Amino acid sequence: MSDALESLVFSLVPQARQDEHLKRQLIAHCEEILSSNIGQTAEKDIGHLADLIKRHLLQTTPSGSSTLRFTNLLSRLLDQPVLSRKHASLQFLYTLASTPTSAPAASFLPALAPPPPTRPSSKATTPIDSQSPNRNQRGKSKADLLREYRLRLGQPHIPEHLILRDTLYLLQGISGKYVQFSVTKDADQNKELVFTEDPRYHVPPPTRALIHRLAEVGHLYQRVDAFVREREGKVGVGMIEQSLCHHLQTQLTEYYRLIAVLESQMSSASHADEGGRENSAAEDRTREEETGLTLKRLDVWIEDWRLRMRMMSVCVEGARDAHGGALVNLIHGYAENGDPFIRKFTNQLLEEVSKPFFATLHKWLFSGELYDPFSEFFVAVDPELAHLQYMQPSLQGVGQLASDGGFGGGEVEDTSEEHAGGLQLWEQKYRFQKDMLPAFVGETFGRKIFSTGKSLNFIRYSCHDSDWVATRERLSNTGGTLKYSDIVGLERSIDTAYQIASQRLFDVFFDKYKLLDHLLALKHYLLLGYGDFADQLMETLGPSLSKPANALYRHNLTATLESALRSSNAQNDPPDVLRRLDARMLEYSHGEIGWDVFTLEYKVDAPIDTVLDPTAMMKYLKLFNHLWKVKRVASTLRAGWMRIAGGAKTFLRVPELDYDWHQIRLVMAEMIHFIRQIEAYCHLEVMECSWQDLHHFIQKKEGDLDALIENHRAYLDRMVKKVLLLSPKAGREENLLNQVRDVFTMILNFREATDDLYNYCLTESARRDAEKDAARGVYTRIETAEDRRYTAESLPGILSRVREYGAAFSERVQTIVQALASHPDLDCRFLGIRLSFSDFYKTRKEQQLRA
Repeated sequence: MSDALESLVFSLVPQARQDEHLKRQLIAHCEEILSSNIGQTAEKDIGHLADLIKRHLLQTTPSGSSTLRFTNLLSRLLDQPVLSRKHASLQFLYTLASTPTSAPAASFLPALAPPPPTRPSSKATTPIDSQSPNRNQRGKSKADLLREYRLRLGQPHIPEHLILRDTLYLLQGISGKYVQFSVTKDADQNKELVFTEDPRYHVPPPTRALIHRLAEVGHLYQRVDAFVREREGKVGVGMIEQSLCHHLQTQLTEYYRLIAVLESQMSSASHADEGGRENSAAEDRTREEETGLTLKRLDVWIEDWRLRMRMMSVCVEGARDAHGGALVNLIHGYAENGDPFIRKFTNQLLEEVSKPFFATLHKWLFSGELYDPFSEFFVAVDPELAHLQYMQPSLQGVGQLASDGGFGGGEVEDTSEEHAGGLQLWEQKYRFQKDMLPAFVGETFGRKIFSTGKSLNFIRYSCHDSDWVATRERLSNTGGTLKYSDIVGLERSIDTAYQIASQRLFDVFFDKYKLLDHLLALKHYLLLGYGDFADQLMETLGPSLSKPANALYRHNLTATLESALRSSNAQNDPPDVLRRLDARMLEYSHGEIGWDVFTLEYKVDAPIDTVLDPTAMMKYLKLFNHLWKVKRVASTLRAGWMRIAGGAKTFLRVPELDYDWHQIRLVMAEMIHFIRQIEAYCHLEVMECSWQDLHHFIQKKEGDLDALIENHRAYLDRMVKKVLLLSPKAGREENLLNQVRDVFTMILNFREATDDLYNYCLTESARRDAEKDAARGVYTRIETAEDRRYTAESLPGILSRVREYGAAFSERVQTIVQALASHPDLDCRFLGIRLSFSDFYKTRKEQQLRA
C-alpha cells in the first residue's frame, strides 16, 4: 500500500520526487485520511456522476454525438452484472478526463510566431524567459491587481495562515487573536462572532462569511461539550442519558482526532513555508495550493462534522427536558427523515442510547423483574406497594365455625380487607406510562410487554412458580440480545414471550389452583345451579328461616347446609370446594326474619382472589339473594298449589266457596306462570348463555390475566344487569327490580290469605260434620282456639284479602309487562313477550278501559 501511495504522490506532486521531507509528509497525510472517517458518509449517486460527465462532454463536443454515445455505453455498463464498483470506475474515468493536460515547454500558441533569434550571450535564455515579463503583466487576475493595490495603500489582506490558525481555535470553541467569540449571549443563548480590528490587515467579506460558517461548528461543539461535562458531574443522571453522553463523548473524541490532523497539516505547511523562503512567491503559492491547508479546504473537510454537530446539538437541547423512554422517543423522531446522513446518524445514536432500555426490557420481559433505579422505563412501580409481595394465606378456618355465636355481622369487612391484596397488587403495583414508551415499540407491543412482565411477576411471587421463571430467563439468554437494529426480532421476541407467559399463567390457574372448579362451584351453589341441592336446602331451612332473625344461630345453619350437601349430588364435588362453602347471616335490624338475612358464602384465597375479588363476590351474593327469593316464591307456590288442588277433591266441602276457589286457582296459575318464566329466563337465557361465553374463552386460553379478569367481570355484569332487570337510565336503574320484588311480596301475602281460607274451609267442614254427627246423637268434636279464629264473621275479610292481593298482582304484572316491552335490553323485551305470550295482559287492560 505504501508503494501505491508513493506513486500517487509522485504523480500529483512532482516536487516530492526531489524533496524527501515533503514526500514523507504527504504519504503520512494520505494515511491519516484513509484511517479517518472523512468522506465515508457520501452516497454513491451514479445519476449525478452521469450528469457531470454529460456536461463535460457537451463542453468538449458541442454537437452532442459524444453525449449520446456515452448514454448508450452507460446503459450497457449498468446492465453488466460482473462489475461491482461501477461508480468508482466512472469516477476514475471522469477524473482523468477533467485533469488539464500540461503543454510542453517549447510549445507556442498557434496565433503567435516563433521569437526572433537572439544574440549569443553568456547566459542562455529560452523563449519563455524572454517573454515572461510581458506574459505576467498580461495574465494578472483582478484579485492580484486588488492585492497589489492594497499593498500600495498599506493595508493588505490578512495572511491566510494567521486566520487559519484562529479558525482552528474557533473549531475547538476557543477565541483566537483576530476572531473571537463574544462573552455575552443573545436571547437564544448563542454567542456572536467578533473580528478584532487590526490596522495592519484587512479581512475581506468573503473570508468573514467563510469563517462564520466554520465558527458554527465550534459553537455547536461548545454546546455538546458543556452538556457532557455537566452530566458527568451531576448526581442521579439516568442510564439512558449516561449512554447518550458516552456516545457524544465518543463522537467528540473522533472530532478531536480530526482537529489534530488539521493542525498537523497546518504546522507542516508552515514549516515548509519557513524552510523554503528562498523560493519565489509564485512557487510558494503553487505548493500551498497543492499540499497546504486553506480555509476552503477546511470548510470541505469539516462539512461532515457540521451536520453531525447540528444533530448532536439538537439531541442535547431535547435531552434537557426529556427523560428515559421519552428521550429515546425524541431521538427516534429524527430517524424518519429523508436525508440519508441524518437517518444513519440517528440510527447509530439510537443503537447506543437504547442499550439501557433494552437491558431493562430484557429483565422485565423474561423474568418479571423491574430494575429501573432512575424511573426511565415505561413500566413504573407504585412506591407504596413496591415493598409488598403477593401473599398466600392458608385455608385454615375455611368452612369452620366462627366464635361469635352465629352473629357474623362484621365478618364480611374483615374478609374483604384480607383478600383485597391480590387484585390490588395486580392492578396497582405496576403502572403503564404511555409517555415513556418509545415510538419504535408501539402501544400494542408496549401493552404486551407490560402484561408479560406482570404475568411473570405474578407467577413467581403469587403462584410460587419461581423455578419455571428462572428456567425461562436462562433460556432467553441463549437467544441473543434485544437491540434497536433488530426491531423485527424484538417484535417476534415480545409475541413469543407474551404467549408463553400467558399460557403458563392459564395453566397455573386452571391446573394448579383449579379456578374452573371454583367458578363452577359459584355457579352451582350461589347461583343455585344445583336444583336438588337448592330444593333440599329450601326444604330443611324453611321452618327455621320463618323465625325472627335474632332466634337463628350460625351453627344450626351450618349443620343444615352440611345435611343438604350430603343428601344431594353436591356431595360428589371436590372436598376443597365443599369446605369453602359456608352459611351465615347478614346484618339485620329489628323485625326481620331469617329469610331476609340468610345467605351462602364461598371463601376464596390467593391467588384466585385476583379473579374472584371482593367486588365480584359481592355481585355473586347479590345474585344469590335475588335467586333465593325467586326460589322461595316458586317453592311456596308449588306447595300451595298441591295443597289446594288435593284438598278441593277430598275434604273442602264448602259448596258456596267453589267459585272463590276456582278464581284462586286461576290467579295461582297466573302466578306460577310468572315465576316459572322468571326462573327460566334467569337460569337458561342469562346464566347459561353467559357461562357459555366465559367457558369458551377459558377453553381457548388466549389473552392474559387481565383478559381473564375482564371476561369474568363481563360475565358477572351481564348476569347482574339481566337477572336484576336493571335499566341504563340514571336514577331508574332498579325500578323494574323493585316492582318484581313487590310482586314477590304480593304472592307471599296471597299464599298467606289462601292458607287462611283453606284453614277456614277445614274448620267449617269439621263444624258441619260435627253438626251432622250431633243430629245423630254423636258428639265427635271439641271446639278449639282454631275454631274460634276462623268463624263465619272472618270469612268476608279473608275473601277480600284474597281478591285484593290477586287483583294487585295482576295490575303489577301488567305494569311490568308494559315496562319490559320498552326495555333497552333485547332479552328483557323477550321476557315481557313470554309473560304475556297471548297478549293476555293487553286484552285485560283493554277490557278494563272499556269497562
